[in-house]
Amino acid sequence: MSNLPKQPANDSADEVREFFDQYLVRNISYPTNQVDAVIGFFESKGFDKNAAISTATILLQQAKLDNVNVFTLLDTLKGLTQVQLSEIIATVLNYNRQKISTLGFRVESTNQKFERRNIIV
Repeated sequence: MSNLPKQPANDSADEVREFFDQYLVRNISYPTNQVDAVIGFFESKGFDKNAAISTATILLQQAKLDNVNVFTLLDTLKGLTQVQLSEIIATVLNYNRQKISTLGFRVESTNQKFERRNIIV
């Protein structure tokens, strides 16, 4: 053991380590009134507390990326039915998920198939 300062190692991986040490460290902040409004909106639509927080996080991130005012977005979502809201939220969540899995929703087909008709003999 020595009291001398440690000599820096000339390692070619130093730049890579420094890059990845700073990866995903950037803080993203939102005004509290926006966060509370989005969480409250989803809770009023019947979402569980944890689901409302998770959905609000994704929606706030997407609104910031698209440079859209969150309150304008909430006003747009306010007029939707429960099914329409679920469909839009599933689409936004799928857009922000890894592509190996997706959330789905069922849409009733409005096409009449020929096989469904009654045949009288």
